[in-house]
Amino acid sequence: MRNRPIPGSSGLIRAMSLLGDPVLRDACEPVTDFGPSLARLVEDMYATMYAAHGVGLAANQVGVPLRVFVYDCPDDDDVRHLGHLVNPKLVEADGITVRGPEGCLSLPGIEAGTPRFDRAVVEGVNVAGEPVRVTGTGFFARCLQHECDHLEGTVYTDRLTGLRRARALRAVRRAPWAPGR
Repeated sequence: MRNRPIPGSSGLIRAMSLLGDPVLRDACEPVTDFGPSLARLVEDMYATMYAAHGVGLAANQVGVPLRVFVYDCPDDDDVRHLGHLVNPKLVEADGITVRGPEGCLSLPGIEAGTPRFDRAVVEGVNVAGEPVRVTGTGFFARCLQHECDHLEGTVYTDRLTGLRRARALRAVRRAPWAPGR
């Protein structure tokens, strides 16, 4: 997919990095420039996430190795959480561990039961450099942990074990977008 504008929006839909792209496997760099280019990146990431029908998107998923992610994700009570984090750090992940369905825009069409804590707290800043602290439970906690993982070069299939991992990786190899196809 090539980068393309969204009609009626100033955001640009960026090309999605798919599993196999090295940018997904390296830890992202901290953001140091809080100028207009960062604001444009965040706007483009929202546009890309919405176009792909996702609930979260990390910058490296659009080929930008910076510590930024956006989200528009409900929790288990169907409360909508909308925002972005720059230089986020997962500071708490606790509660019960829930194995729930998880997918990823960088692994389209593949989903697996992935263990995650039921509560997560992430701290970072916004595009203006102001401190932000986000607490999530349920599905939103899963989203926060998933996006923080991306910024460390981890994809959800890395958290799978045994038969679940084998099935997910087999599905990746058979996917029409698979590396080497």
